[in-house]
Amino acid sequence: MIILPAIDIKDGNCVRLVKGDFGTAHKVAESPFKTAASFMAAGAKWMHMVDLDGAKTGERPNRDLILQVVKESGLNVEIGGGIRDMACVCDYLDGGAARVILGSAALEDKAFVKEAVKAYGEKIAVGIDARGGKVATRGWLNTSDVSFIDFAKEIEQIGVKYIIFTDISCDGTLGGPNFEQLETLQKTVSCNIIASGGIRDINNIEKLAAMKLYGVICGKSIYSGTLDLEQAVRTGGAQK
Repeated sequence: MIILPAIDIKDGNCVRLVKGDFGTAHKVAESPFKTAASFMAAGAKWMHMVDLDGAKTGERPNRDLILQVVKESGLNVEIGGGIRDMACVCDYLDGGAARVILGSAALEDKAFVKEAVKAYGEKIAVGIDARGGKVATRGWLNTSDVSFIDFAKEIEQIGVKYIIFTDISCDGTLGGPNFEQLETLQKTVSCNIIASGGIRDINNIEKLAAMKLYGVICGKSIYSGTLDLEQAVRTGGAQK
């Protein structure tokens, strides 16, 4: 199981949110470059980056900073936040990203998802962020009437191979992820599932690994010290 330590960028700073609330944003590290270097030193091969401003507005004000971090980190980086057209997809992948994450746009524009998958295949992931079992969009500001399971089935049919699933009520809480929803997702679709939101400690990592998930994103747990990244990487096993 791949461990993906996370860097979320807002106004050029490394921040974390609680339950997706932008009002809770607080700085967790001085430099994304030093943070990425510390991830590599701990044995990570992958990193998860999100432009929070982009997720909220559809603009990408942190684009240059993110691509510079990608370039200097030496890690495989998946990027999300504000990727709503093919120009953005191409820009990030041409800039060195290993994978891009479609969020709001994946729910609102299936033709875009089809085009992206046709062009880039397994370099395309879809983020499913759920609130009360329904898919949320626009930086988690809006909640749709679409079930996360129904949406997962739709994008599986399109050919998406990677799903990043977050139960928003767990995110940033250190209370553990929603194991029940993750298990349902894992059993329902053939996509590679990446768990995100609420990861607290090595016990959570061990449980997710036992579920045979493809990967897990760890953010606040690393910054707060409840999870040792090096230990998590060892527990996860192969980090291809």
